[in-house]
Amino acid sequence: MAKPDFQITQIEIYKLFIPLKKPFIISLGTIHNAENIIVVILTNQGINGFGECSPFTTINGENQSTCFLVGQLIAKILKGKNPLDIQGNMDMMDELIYGNSSIKSAFDIAMHDIAAQSAGLPLYQFLGGKKDKILATDYTISIDEPQKMAADALKIKNAGFPVIKVKLGKGKEIDIKRIKAIRKAIGKKLPLRIDANQGWDVNTAIEILEALKNDNIQYCEEPIPRWDFLNLKKVKKKSSIPIMADESCCDHHDAKTLIQLGACDMFNLKLGKSSGLLKGGKIIALAEKEKMAMQVGGFMESKIAMTANAHLALSSKYILHCDFDTPLMFAEDPVSGGIVYKEKGIIEVPESAGLGAWLEHDRLAKMEKVVI
Repeated sequence: MAKPDFQITQIEIYKLFIPLKKPFIISLGTIHNAENIIVVILTNQGINGFGECSPFTTINGENQSTCFLVGQLIAKILKGKNPLDIQGNMDMMDELIYGNSSIKSAFDIAMHDIAAQSAGLPLYQFLGGKKDKILATDYTISIDEPQKMAADALKIKNAGFPVIKVKLGKGKEIDIKRIKAIRKAIGKKLPLRIDANQGWDVNTAIEILEALKNDNIQYCEEPIPRWDFLNLKKVKKKSSIPIMADESCCDHHDAKTLIQLGACDMFNLKLGKSSGLLKGGKIIALAEKEKMAMQVGGFMESKIAMTANAHLALSSKYILHCDFDTPLMFAEDPVSGGIVYKEKGIIEVPESAGLGAWLEHDRLAKMEKVVI
């Protein structure tokens, strides 16, 4: 048990920059590098916690520079506080500044790492989870010409991944051609997930989903703009393909609204949208009451935050889908420990106390940092 005088003594904030193996293209833009933030929280009990965020300007309105600056403001108010009081510390962060869910998630993960270590439990057990299911990630194809996407799909199929996620959202005719080309290349058996990243209007979404209804599509993520969530129910009603809310479902307040509207079939939970595991758990609780399926996904996180995602995915039987592929797109893996990627997309989650993922001192020493 942690002593009652458990305190945060120092917080280190680092800029993590990793090139991707190749550009990753979605309807919201092209990504060339992972430009993330690592937060390390040190305590007077000798237990240190690691957290990470991968800010996304067009989704949470943050980038590496804003997170680096806001992170310093957060660090100043958290220094001297008890890291086990995660709810109280989150309340202080929210009182300090509105939004900024990405950088808040990095602090949240680091505090959960400390709390789980203090309890002597792997993070998934600390969150109330257990290893009662197999976690397997999809692999994502970014937007390109139909034949290039078809060739990429064939490589993913041959690599043994259980499902392929396809980025769309650039127009009715071309998006339909993309899926038809992929299906011609890989056949109908391997399931597809499609993600428009808000790229269609309501009518276009309905027409595309109707055209793809026989193409073994598991679900469609965020077909229309997030601000048009009142019309998401219309798309859901007209579509035989299940609809998953992503950008329109950030925190538990959004989740409650979408449930009340009957706007979607599933949620895509991302720590960078929810402000971390604490509020992510509140989304899960709401979804469980509705027996609603969920996916845990991410942005361009390394294995630090992706390991937190995997722990979270073990916390609820209603989390059925995992989208944990981005570390596989990196030109290098800077992380020690963490999840292990096995054959057929299977994810192995650490059993050590806490998060079980960290960056070594020599790797941290190469990164730009600030110490509070």
